[in-house]
Amino acid sequence: MKTEVSTAANFISRLLKTTGLLSQEQLQHFSHSLEKSLGEHYKHHWFPNAPCRGSAYRCIRINENHKMDPVIGEAAGTIGLTREQLFSLLPSELTMWVDPYEVSYRIGEDGSICVLYESEPSSSSSSSTASNQSQGDSNNRAGSCKGELRVGMGRSKKPKSFTMIRISSS
Repeated sequence: MKTEVSTAANFISRLLKTTGLLSQEQLQHFSHSLEKSLGEHYKHHWFPNAPCRGSAYRCIRINENHKMDPVIGEAAGTIGLTREQLFSLLPSELTMWVDPYEVSYRIGEDGSICVLYESEPSSSSSSSTASNQSQGDSNNRAGSCKGELRVGMGRSKKPKSFTMIRISSS
């Protein structure tokens, strides 16, 4: 769980960093606070043998109706950010799933789901591999919570394949 939670906290911290309005010290404090809070929040809702179980509970949401995930709001409070400031610094629509073996996010209600971290279940955590893949094959793999979400939203079909033909005038 530590790797997944750390990945999520670091991603949200990087979003805040891009604004250029927070010091490195504030960002580090925010990231540490968020990582600690998420770990505590997920402690009894982490099921490596059934990664989709509890996925809704572990979903982090920020939306344009000014609803902020309370765990993010708490971490922001530790560095003196108000809810209003936080809303102005982060995307107005952000969904992040922190599941065993996968951390992914979507910006916008209809945006693509992007994978930040992905690993395979194994007996040792040292064999996990990080991945910066986009929606493609990782969302269609068996057992993926995001794959199940896509099916539920009517997005179960793979993107159409196109053949590129190069035409040159010689």
